[in-house]
Amino acid sequence: MRAEQLRTSSISTGAWFGKSYKVHTMEDHLKLCPPGSDEDASFRMITSYWEMAASFVTSGVLNEELFMQSGRELLFVWERIRDIVPAARQAYKNPNVHRHIETVANAFIAWDNKHAPGGYEAFSARVRGA
Repeated sequence: MRAEQLRTSSISTGAWFGKSYKVHTMEDHLKLCPPGSDEDASFRMITSYWEMAASFVTSGVLNEELFMQSGRELLFVWERIRDIVPAARQAYKNPNVHRHIETVANAFIAWDNKHAPGGYEAFSARVRGA
């Protein structure tokens, strides 16, 4: 039963993030994800998962090339959070907030530009709604 609840929770959290998390300022983030809310928990679940996965790449535990072949979801998350990261780092007085996601996302952008010129720009525009 617990595994089914976790699976269902993960699916609904991912769906919520993809559909609803389109913020560009910390103020917008706090309106959508007030501390202690289900939305805040969903945001933390998504970003902590991808921060952990990215740390495997940055530490060398997971081969970067292998990750780039199937890890585009990390880039999706980065595109959605990148605008608030500087303000989050300042607010939490922690320059390492989402640091692994940022590092791997930047590597992914470089990889994408090499393997599919113009692909990143199209992806970013679609994800960010530009």
